Amino acid sequence: MSTDLHGRTQRLELSDQNLRDFEAVVLDATPEGIVLSRSAFYPGGGGQPADHGVLIWQGVETRIVGARKGDDLYLIPAEGDPIPPVGTVVKGAVADERRSALMRTHSGLHVLCGVVFRDYGCLVTGGNMEPLTARMDFNLPEVPPGFKETVEAACNAEIAADRRIDVRVLPRAEAFAIPDIVRTATNLVPESVQDVRIVDIVGLDTQADGGTHVASTKQIGRIEVTKVESKGKGFRRLRIRIAD
Repeated sequence: MSTDLHGRTQRLELSDQNLRDFEAVVLDATPEGIVLSRSAFYPGGGGQPADHGVLIWQGVETRIVGARKGDDLYLIPAEGDPIPPVGTVVKGAVADERRSALMRTHSGLHVLCGVVFRDYGCLVTGGNMEPLTARMDFNLPEVPPGFKETVEAACNAEIAADRRIDVRVLPRAEAFAIPDIVRTATNLVPESVQDVRIVDIVGLDTQADGGTHVASTKQIGRIEVTKVESKGKGFRRLRIRIAD
């Protein structure tokens, strides 16, 4: 299956992360989920939550509050909202403030991952994000003196460098020939995936990744490392906030 398809839905956000409005045809629709021919809603994954937004059709508005992956990509309507019939042409609109905040946050986590891997050799063991807040876990045995402040300063130096963030798709063998392409302790790219989407913060961090990102590190804003926690022997959790 093409990397820009999930079931019957063409995923527009993978090739244009700034796209917020689109038109599509309803292929299937129930209160549990709406399947479109094409969509710019990021469905969630890799720690990044799904987009929110609306579908507009025949003068009616259906709020979208999430997404569910299955054989098809299902957009989740708000409870009680009207459901467009199969065959209806709808206009979709992704909630811009939420998506933009998540793009900044996701790119910020990649900067954090790149800095910690480069400077401390640590892999990621887990992570999660909400708009402008996130946490990332690392296999860091000990916390060096001044670790929190040093990591924050190094991340913001990379942001100030305005590094370009490129996205491309490579055949699996070519992607995995790139050194350290997987920065997680466990390889999360299934064997069935033969075309791998790569997010490259040029000169800092290159990873297999399916989420949405800003175009350069300067667009992230500022990273604040708000807390460093112990999550068991050899594991540390860094909590961050993205500021303007």
